[in-house]
Amino acid sequence: MASDEILVDSFTEFVRKTEPALRRALCVALGGEVGREATADALAHGWEHWDRVRGMDNPAGYLYRVGRNGVKHRRRKRPQLPPLPSEELPWIEPGLPAALGRLSELQRVSVMLVKGFGWTYAEVAEYLNVSKSTIQTHIERAMVRLRRELGIDQ
Repeated sequence: MASDEILVDSFTEFVRKTEPALRRALCVALGGEVGREATADALAHGWEHWDRVRGMDNPAGYLYRVGRNGVKHRRRKRPQLPPLPSEELPWIEPGLPAALGRLSELQRVSVMLVKGFGWTYAEVAEYLNVSKSTIQTHIERAMVRLRRELGIDQ
């Protein structure tokens, strides 16, 4: 197999394994539309620099930061989470999307990935390049704030 084919195959496999999680993380951080664009931009960057990126310890985390940093120059509002269609999902507190939108980005991303998508603290910490204890702290603070804003007693 030619070296170009090996590069294409290895990048294709990387995208197959990484794209869904990368997209979820960026959409939670940036909002749906901007998150999808950031994912595409990050993967394009990954392809352009695949020789270097594939040798990194955490290429997915690196591309998360590439996608996240790529939109910093754009002036944007805090992401608005879409309303939840009640006929498709189990009952969810109506004020939850707005309350999540008022959390800091790191709190929102951490809570959504752990509580919403079932990631472990270690997986989120690795993706965001922070310590596991940082993720735990942000989730604990976010949950206290969400409960307070939604009037939920513990």
